[in-house]
Amino acid sequence: MLVDDHEMVRIGLAAVLSTEDGIEVVGEASNGADGIRLAEEFRPDVVLMDLVMDGMDGIETTRKLLQIHPDCKVIVLTSFLDDEKMYPVIEAGAFSYLLKTSRATEIAQAIHAAARGQSILESQVASKIMNRFRQPKAEAAPHEQLTEREMEVLRLLSKGKSNQEVADELFIGIKTVKFHVTNVLAKLGVEDRTQAAIYAFKNGLAE
Repeated sequence: MLVDDHEMVRIGLAAVLSTEDGIEVVGEASNGADGIRLAEEFRPDVVLMDLVMDGMDGIETTRKLLQIHPDCKVIVLTSFLDDEKMYPVIEAGAFSYLLKTSRATEIAQAIHAAARGQSILESQVASKIMNRFRQPKAEAAPHEQLTEREMEVLRLLSKGKSNQEVADELFIGIKTVKFHVTNVLAKLGVEDRTQAAIYAFKNGLAE
């Protein structure tokens, strides 16, 4: 099935693909809403999906289409390679990603491959994805290591509460409080309760 808001693109694709053995164009849609409706009706094995369309774009159309027809393989066929469109549509479930500069034979091969469960990515897309995974991940902030209970203890420390007051407020034993305080200090990399409180205020964790 074809989903593209340019009529001439649909006409051209339908004409070329109809000559390919094993490929039948069962429907054409000029927008996302019609694409979802036709997918419910025809249950296509593969959908060629444009990204930029009036109304519902290809990202949202892909997401909703796969919710109703999860076995379908969506091949993005677009002119765009920018990260703001490429990564979201892949996360939405797109199976393959091709540019509209691809030859007709390449598109046909991608359709056959998708039907066999094999993804095809434009070389530039594959390079972008690999480079993204190679980028070092930003280190997590120290407080992101705290458990929910340790975060509660930190908030109470930032209020100047003593160990006994923390124990009374959280309904836990004084030894348990001391254990949590030790963990909080270690995870935050601070030396005492005062520094922990300062950390909490600086990072918007204090109530």
